[in-house]
Amino acid sequence: MFCHLRPVRRLCLEKICPHWFLSSRTLSGAEAINALRPFYFAVHPDFFGQHPREREVNENSLKRLSVYLENLQKPGFKSLKPTQLTFYVRETEQNSSEGQEPFSTSGFRAVKFTLHTRDLLSTVLYILNSCSLSVEHIQSSNTNVRPQPLKEAKRMPDRPIKWDKSYYHFTGFKDPHEDPEQVSRMETTLTSWLDNNGKSAVKKLKNSLPLRKELDRLKDDLSHQLQLSDIRWQRSWGVAHRCSQLQSLGRLAQQNLETLKNAKGCRVIFTDRSGVSAVGHVMLGTMDVHHHWTKLFERLPSYFDLQRRLMLLEDQISYLLGGIQVVYIEELQPVLTLEEYYSLLDVFHNRLLKNRVPFHPRSLRGLQMILNSDRYAPSLHELGHFNIPSLCDPANLHWFILTKAQQARDNMKRKEELKVIENELIQASTKKFSLEKFYKEPSVSSIQMVDCCKRLLEQSLPYLQGMHLCISHFYSVMQDGDLCIPWNWKDGEAIK
Repeated sequence: MFCHLRPVRRLCLEKICPHWFLSSRTLSGAEAINALRPFYFAVHPDFFGQHPREREVNENSLKRLSVYLENLQKPGFKSLKPTQLTFYVRETEQNSSEGQEPFSTSGFRAVKFTLHTRDLLSTVLYILNSCSLSVEHIQSSNTNVRPQPLKEAKRMPDRPIKWDKSYYHFTGFKDPHEDPEQVSRMETTLTSWLDNNGKSAVKKLKNSLPLRKELDRLKDDLSHQLQLSDIRWQRSWGVAHRCSQLQSLGRLAQQNLETLKNAKGCRVIFTDRSGVSAVGHVMLGTMDVHHHWTKLFERLPSYFDLQRRLMLLEDQISYLLGGIQVVYIEELQPVLTLEEYYSLLDVFHNRLLKNRVPFHPRSLRGLQMILNSDRYAPSLHELGHFNIPSLCDPANLHWFILTKAQQARDNMKRKEELKVIENELIQASTKKFSLEKFYKEPSVSSIQMVDCCKRLLEQSLPYLQGMHLCISHFYSVMQDGDLCIPWNWKDGEAIK
């Protein structure tokens, strides 16, 4: 399924770029983001509303790309580890030419490439060329490039951009060319969508029931055999796909049972790459072969040792910052391996040791912070935790935390109260509609979920009985019959 780009050992700028690129190898951060706009438009998750698996892959890859670009801009960096990324690229006017890998019937294709560049310009060029996107526009965005005017160059006319209708549909922006009355007539409502899709969802769910039972059996057997705490999936793979992944792990367990028992007490997660996550979960890359999995299980004891050192490092940071708890929130942070997260903590810890901040011991107990490498200024999240850049100035950090400490405590208190209300509403909705399963995507906040459930409880929705309902940001019937509805669904019946 993946469009594997043939590996190129060295990026040859002379072959892929116009000659005016060679006069400069520098781009600012803002210029890089501007130069990557065609790429962002082709892979933005908002355009994959009907394809949740591809949407999640792009979301995670964009987070990792953001960290990579940010690290390139840090003063004094020497070299970055190769970063493998996978993107699902939509068909656009720029990349629909002949001579490239074909798009699927859904209008997108998968591109997999590895970044190992040393500057922003070569990174931007490599990404655009990997996705078969034009690089001509970078001449105007790179202010350091001063080429002589080219006779053959054509100036693009100044005209407003007219976006495809899908852009407005998935981003929520208003289409200035749309007739308001027509929009009102065409707007999807919850009742109309369920009327049109309820029967097909019931059929898909019924067909998936035998596989769902087999999935539960495989999961229970493997969890018991390897003494795992849990088995989960990072992506919205279908039930059949999940069964095949468990069967593959089961075959490996038959061959190397003692080695796999190194994961005793761990949570195993099937994801994009193999390793150990920042919080200690065993990640099995679904594109990797058994040999890679076996090597990972063999190395788990050394990972456990690193995890103990990581926890000690968190405690030392907490002590230096008045008792504030260092946490890693998987839903809000890029997916990091244990090694990547330890490196991030170590850089921050050394920075604190060189520039001691005068926090009173235990004065910040009860507060939480997460460490980021993709920002420079500290901030306070609405959930109550501090977002702290690993390279921020300790003096500014001290002042910021002291002035925001009480607001952080208030936010955390509201978060706990909101979580209680959310759980009560989820239980009430499950009971009223006789749902088999009721859940939400991690990107849906508690505030959004509470609003959604309150409005759902005011409705009469017979199609939901016995169904699996997911609160998301879009309407979709999943391949195994799960119903996805946006948290801000519209009420009423559509006007014919």
